[in-house]
Amino acid sequence: MAEGGQKLAAVLGALKDATKAGVTTLSLDKLAREHIVALGAKPAFLNYRPHGATHAYPYTLCTSPNSVVVHGQPSKYVLKNGDIISLDLGLIERGYYLDAAITVAIGTVPKETKKLLATTREALELAIKAAKPGNTFGDVGAAVQAIVKKNKFSVVEGLTGHGIGKQLHEDPPVFNFGKPGEGDVITPGMVLAIEPMVAVGRGRIHQLKDESYGTVDGSLAAHFEHTVAITEKGPRVLTLLK
Repeated sequence: MAEGGQKLAAVLGALKDATKAGVTTLSLDKLAREHIVALGAKPAFLNYRPHGATHAYPYTLCTSPNSVVVHGQPSKYVLKNGDIISLDLGLIERGYYLDAAITVAIGTVPKETKKLLATTREALELAIKAAKPGNTFGDVGAAVQAIVKKNKFSVVEGLTGHGIGKQLHEDPPVFNFGKPGEGDVITPGMVLAIEPMVAVGRGRIHQLKDESYGTVDGSLAAHFEHTVAITEKGPRVLTLLK
């Protein structure tokens, strides 16, 4: 999984560099698939059918612009100055799944948008620090909730992180809210996809026609994610590019 995590981080890095005004989200999907295959891995999302979905997912990459939180499908949409877009990507390395996401700002964005991205990125960092043996999943959720509330944003409702390994989505759920000391205890050997999702507005979501999820009030949302192994020495981020 550590080897797969390095491959996934490298692909996301290439995608970040390619994500600019004038580029279509469909072209980013093509790039993601080409990079994953070139590295000897397999796309994790392509033809994957998550629980509750009516159809298998037909793309390698999830591209979720602006008020779309997750599961946005690549299309002919042309990125423009002022957009933000979540790039959520998974791959399979010798039977094991890795999952990670970044949110990229296109060109010049308002100060509040920069603050949203910085807050969500910090929420992920704090959640990872809290994911150490002996702590609980409530500690992880509380870490996210506290920094989001401090910056006067909202945790996106109804979406969580998850366990990951031989399946893309495994138990336990990793909530982005909680109370310190509550929930199951985190133990060595767990591997978790930790993924704060934060909205400028209220955080309520609804499902769109393409089965993606967007904010009900149309407010911007950001999403950052890492696959994290829990070791006896603490959390080890597998999808961080060295």
